[in-house]
Parts: sequence; structure tokens; C-alpha cells
Amino acid sequence: MPKTALILFAHGARDPEWASPLRRVCSIVQVQAPDLRVEPAFLEFMLPNLSDCAESLLSDGFERIIVLPMFIAQGGHLKKDIPRLIEDLRQRHPQARFELACAVGEAESIVQAMAAHVLVLAGGKVLDSRPD
Repeated sequence: MPKTALILFAHGARDPEWASPLRRVCSIVQVQAPDLRVEPAFLEFMLPNLSDCAESLLSDGFERIIVLPMFIAQGGHLKKDIPRLIEDLRQRHPQARFELACAVGEAESIVQAMAAHVLVLAGGKVLDSRPD
């Protein structure tokens, strides 16, 4: 079985605090699955970018890299830009396996979680799950 890592791939923003939820997800995954290597990467404005993150994982001996777009749905970036980035990695590293997962926001469990959140808000209870 190839040594596998997961890249949580987000858009990125100029404000460094924007990445806080993504970093929290990485931390939670790492705590719950300590044998799974999970790293954040960004399309724009923030580091590391996808290529640098993948290069680092490859240098650490990972042979299979799953890229999970932390996007709500398929849009221009997911239909055009990200597949090009993945293909470039495949061309440069034919010995490695790069897999592109569906956007996280399209997973049924995420859709259900968003709907549950909306219903709580509609009931007048404002949720704030941010850490103190």
C-alpha cells in the first residue's frame, strides 16, 4: 500500500486569519487520525501553494497524494485551474499518484451539516463554534 497524504486545498485570501478554519480542520484530522499526514495548501495569496506542498510530501516519501478541494462546489477553479495543476504534478512526478477528490461542499454529510446549521439559525439560536 503506498504511503498516502492528504492536502486540504483552499482558495486562499490576503487576510491571514482567513485560513484559520482550514488550519483547525487539519489539526482536528491530525488528532483523530495521527497516522494520516494532512497539510493545507492554497490556490492564491497564501503559502504553501499546491506544488510546494506536494513537493514537500514527495520528499518525505509519500507516493499517493489526495487533493481535497475545500470549496463549496464545482466552479471555474475546480473545473479548469485545479485539474491543470494536478496534471502538471503528474507530468513532473510520474512515479507518484495524485488524486483529485470532489469539492468538500458537495459531500452529503457537509450539505446536511450546513442545512442543520441553517435550521438552528432559523430557530433563533446563533451558533458560534469558534474557539475562545
